[in-house]
Amino acid sequence: MATESGSSQTQNPEIAEESPLLTVFRKEAHETMLNRINLASAFKLSPQELRAEIEKFVFDYAQERRAQITKREQIGIARELVDDMIGLGPLEILLEDDTISDIVVNGPYQIYIEQRGLMQLAPVKFRDDSHLLQIAQRIAHRVGRRVDTSSPLCDARLPDGSRVNIVAPPIALDGASISIRKFSKKALDLHALAKHGALTEDMVRVLQIASTCGLNIVVSGGTGSGKTTLLNALSQLIDPRERIVTCEDAAELKLQQPHVVRLESRPPNIEGKGEITIRDLVKNALRMRPDRIVIGEVRGSECIDMLQAMNTGHDGSMSTIHANKAREAFIRLENMVAMSGFDLPSEIVRAQIAGAVNLVVQTERLHDGSRKLTEIVEVKGINERGDIDFQHLFKFVPMGETPDHKVFGRFDAGTDKPAFLEKAITYGLDKELLTLMKGAMEKNLDRSENATSY
Repeated sequence: MATESGSSQTQNPEIAEESPLLTVFRKEAHETMLNRINLASAFKLSPQELRAEIEKFVFDYAQERRAQITKREQIGIARELVDDMIGLGPLEILLEDDTISDIVVNGPYQIYIEQRGLMQLAPVKFRDDSHLLQIAQRIAHRVGRRVDTSSPLCDARLPDGSRVNIVAPPIALDGASISIRKFSKKALDLHALAKHGALTEDMVRVLQIASTCGLNIVVSGGTGSGKTTLLNALSQLIDPRERIVTCEDAAELKLQQPHVVRLESRPPNIEGKGEITIRDLVKNALRMRPDRIVIGEVRGSECIDMLQAMNTGHDGSMSTIHANKAREAFIRLENMVAMSGFDLPSEIVRAQIAGAVNLVVQTERLHDGSRKLTEIVEVKGINERGDIDFQHLFKFVPMGETPDHKVFGRFDAGTDKPAFLEKAITYGLDKELLTLMKGAMEKNLDRSENATSY
């Protein structure tokens, strides 16, 4: 964004047209309220009581100034004042909209939203740079973190679990940047995802059987592909009698089971001390007698500890990883083991990965904004060349676009005999699993029946 010569204030492009009178009234009402209101008493009120009081103040102030603004505009200004005092300012109205999945703030005057898969400019803005930084600091302080010139990078979360990343000046040149990945207020299960076309009911049942059999699952995908949403959905399949320990950078998993211990990493303090990393959490989780360990995302040296946990009796553990394809997920895991400082031969690392990971579920955000489970890959072991041997249980095959530019395609089965059939026998699910996969293979023969439009 352009800046005025000799000033750090970002210029204000027009986002939403409003009368100059309303702009001036809003600013004067805000300044007058701060001078007149007793903040200590105001914060003791409930949000509803505070909103009613400020609506009365705005109405009286409009009468006092004989301002030519409508009742609706007065209520809107009152809401903005309340949001500034106890909420997240102009972001509040966006956070309440369930059709919005992402909010990205590029300085005080440019806020973009992703709505129904499409990115667009939002008709709201902050007053100035200081207003934006104030809201960013409020988000960070709510979870015991800080963001300022000495610590300009911050990962945080909102009370509903939505993920937040903040970049403040001097790192952000055009004003603070806030990126919010919203999560649905209603936890989606696999059946709901199937109704949205992300996978088929056959795939849902296979994943249910895999979870019951205690398979270790890694959800792989790019940024914004729905990895955490899928991990939340998969976690609902865990037996409620099991003890689960979660390890996350910013707590965003919403597990519904009664026996869950949630752990969250901690950045270093202003003196550079007190940092608790994901690796520290995973190591400690092993001492907490978990049945399963769920790691929000594996991105570094904690990978070796996760693999060891999966190889030492914590069957059914889950995690996510950034990778564009399922095959690349194995390469990423191998690279992260090397990051942990262990100088192990590649064949040993691959053997450990093959012994730990049973399924890789690949998610992808397609160009039309829809999200799909594009691959469910099963690890079979190590082949004669010393590489990880795997096979596709299911794979999404795109077939084209509809007239309204929606991608459609089919989900093809890759085998009629999964490698985890032996485990399924233990749980009495082998016959159902075989029937499912054979039926899915037969559907491959009729492309028209298996084609799905989204």
